[in-house]
Amino acid sequence: MGMGNARRLVYLHSHPHFQSHHEPTPGPNGGMLAFTLSSQTGSGALVIAEGLAARLQAQTQAPPPGWRVFARSLIEKVLEEQRLPARLARFLPEDAHNTVDDVLDELFGLHPSSWEITQKTAHTILKLAQVGRVILVGWGAHVITRHLTNVFHVRLVGSLEQRLERIQQRERLDRKRALAFIQRQDRGRERYLDRYFSQQLSEPLLYHLTINTDRFSHEDTINLIAETALSRMHECQTRRQELVMRGSQAGAAD
Repeated sequence: MGMGNARRLVYLHSHPHFQSHHEPTPGPNGGMLAFTLSSQTGSGALVIAEGLAARLQAQTQAPPPGWRVFARSLIEKVLEEQRLPARLARFLPEDAHNTVDDVLDELFGLHPSSWEITQKTAHTILKLAQVGRVILVGWGAHVITRHLTNVFHVRLVGSLEQRLERIQQRERLDRKRALAFIQRQDRGRERYLDRYFSQQLSEPLLYHLTINTDRFSHEDTINLIAETALSRMHECQTRRQELVMRGSQAGAAD
């Protein structure tokens, strides 16, 4: 597959016409609800995602497998669904390659190009989101699923000082190395989204909710996300039921 074709396929996976026949209807108690979390490095995305999954599982009593978080494990899911060898995991980190690497690797058939892998990742993300009860962290999931009505998009941000502190503790790095870690991760995520989806991570209109994690504890952040999303879902369901009733009444009148 050529790079141009792969790029067009990635675009199709986040285009409304591609998804128009696949939009699920959210069920009661969050049955079809899904989340995407985009974050600045050190904003606590993984901890918050896992806490949110636990909170929603306790609240909705979802049947097995229950609420699931996909972050780095999304790579394993992509490889499993696409029947690709596990060794390809090293080619899948966000922004792992540059364009020259892609051209050379594709010419010599060393492994699928990053364009092709990103297309497969988009396909897996869409499938997970359509099933629901998932929290997708990173990987452009908020762009890929932005036309699915059951998905709630969250952006987590924080001051550099607070994020440095978290990364120093989590990764056991000194300040200089923690700063380099944050800058490398954030630049990689920004390049990934720009390169494959022509979008900016900081674009506020891509999200339902943006939270400054300096101002909220992890627990408060989890509660805020859950309560806002469930309230919104309930409003959408009520609106949908009202439209159905009006349609039925109009049909009866005719």
